[in-house]
Amino acid sequence: MGTLGLTAVALTAEAFAPYGEVIETHGRPFRRINEDTCRRFDDLARIDVLQDGGRPLLSIFESVPRRLPLAVRSLERHPLSSQAFVPLDGRRFLVVVAGDGPDVAAGIRAFLSSGGQGVNFRRNTWHHALIALDQTSRFLVIDRGAPGDNCEEIPIEGVEVHLGAEVQADAEVQAGAEVQAGAEMQAGAEVQAGATAVHGHGTTSE
Repeated sequence: MGTLGLTAVALTAEAFAPYGEVIETHGRPFRRINEDTCRRFDDLARIDVLQDGGRPLLSIFESVPRRLPLAVRSLERHPLSSQAFVPLDGRRFLVVVAGDGPDVAAGIRAFLSSGGQGVNFRRNTWHHALIALDQTSRFLVIDRGAPGDNCEEIPIEGVEVHLGAEVQADAEVQAGAEVQAGAEMQAGAEVQAGATAVHGHGTTSE
């Protein structure tokens, strides 16, 4: 049996839609709160964990980096809940998913997160376990906390995931946009703080 070489593509909400949601702020609507010092982005993913008495379970995973090309040896899915991975260290990571067809391996797709994007796998979506790249990374994980068998696994053979130059460039552009958005927010907060300080000084001097 030969090996199928699969090249990861840049993670986008549109491309990932059949499998769940991309958790990101870039291009998403927000509202300003906390005296205009904070932008709040609501409802970024559908957290689905309540079936059969489930409850939201928040965890932090520390994942060591994987070597590339990645040999895909198994996939898993969760029949009772969604599962979300959100990077805490701003580092890129790999996302591998598949549709629920008769030949799961034939439907495998791979995406590269910029490090400013998380993912929420829809219930019953085949996916690989966490795939950190470059160095050990921490992730906030949101899934189901309750008794019951909520993990099915399937073996996979003959699939390797590579990173192409184009997807790495796309991820760098996305990461740059996220850094720019953060810098703009910081600049706005500094302006607001300066205005508050001037106003406060004027009030005191009266």
